[in-house]
Amino acid sequence: MKKLLLSAAALAMATAANAADEVKLQLQWVTQAQFAGYYVAKDKGFYAEEDLDVTVLSGGPDIAPPQVLAGGGADVMLNWMPSALAAREKGLPVVNIAQPFKTSGLMLTCWKDTGITSPQDFKGKTIGVWFFGNEYPFLSWMSQEGISTDGGEDGVTVLKQGFNVDPLLQRQADCISTMTYNEYGQVLDAGVSEDELVTFKYEDQGVATLEDGIYALEDNLKDPAFKDKMVRFVRASMKGWKYAEEHPDEAAEIVLENDESGAQTEAHQKRMMGEIAKLTAGSNGALEEADFKRTVATLLAGGSDPVISKEPVGAWTSEITDAALK
Repeated sequence: MKKLLLSAAALAMATAANAADEVKLQLQWVTQAQFAGYYVAKDKGFYAEEDLDVTVLSGGPDIAPPQVLAGGGADVMLNWMPSALAAREKGLPVVNIAQPFKTSGLMLTCWKDTGITSPQDFKGKTIGVWFFGNEYPFLSWMSQEGISTDGGEDGVTVLKQGFNVDPLLQRQADCISTMTYNEYGQVLDAGVSEDELVTFKYEDQGVATLEDGIYALEDNLKDPAFKDKMVRFVRASMKGWKYAEEHPDEAAEIVLENDESGAQTEAHQKRMMGEIAKLTAGSNGALEEADFKRTVATLLAGGSDPVISKEPVGAWTSEITDAALK
């Protein structure tokens, strides 16, 4: 009996020793194809191949990824760089360790009958803007255009936009914030034709900032074991993203299988995945310094109220992707 107990204890110790390393990933929003690469990596066993047990934490309107990360509720988070850099300047030492999204999907969608044909035509108009860190690219853009965001004939009236397209459809706003892969399609699904709209992509305006980067806390990255875990996590995640790009319909179906809310539809997720693939195309996960500098320059060009007040130091590292891409 004693030998049996010892054998059971030895087996338990061996199992614990061989247990996969746990990683908690906090998403920026609810389960959808915007995060397909992570769900694919989990579904296809790419994380398991790296000896990782990854928990993907869905986001939502009341969840701020930087706060979750700061509170220890996640090991890594997804965040737009303007939000992450603003959080870093305010004292939360977040570091970009990988950048799966190469280009931005953010744009303003306006009614054509408002007469808006250029950013200068925004003056005197009402524009819907997402907050919770998503407002920074817009505020920086308006500052560069010399347009006040305090309303009036020479400024824009900023409407704090919910995460829907109702302000445009109900004519509460002349323009609203949309993503190429999500809300723009919702406007079209509501029966609006493309001929009735005019869009301004942040990429085309030269004010695009990096979106959906992977961030960890600076102190955690000082731990060699944590860094090794992140190398494996990034490697598997990028494998998931490349698979999703090559198999968009299958990736969308995997997302739907993970949508516990049941709120997403197959048609919408497949369309979203097709657009998302355009944004991740060309990225191997490594953050290019030129893209980082462009984002910083955009955020610093904020006139009297810039998003960040000085160039950030230590806000990103290539150590994780350098090791992951070997």
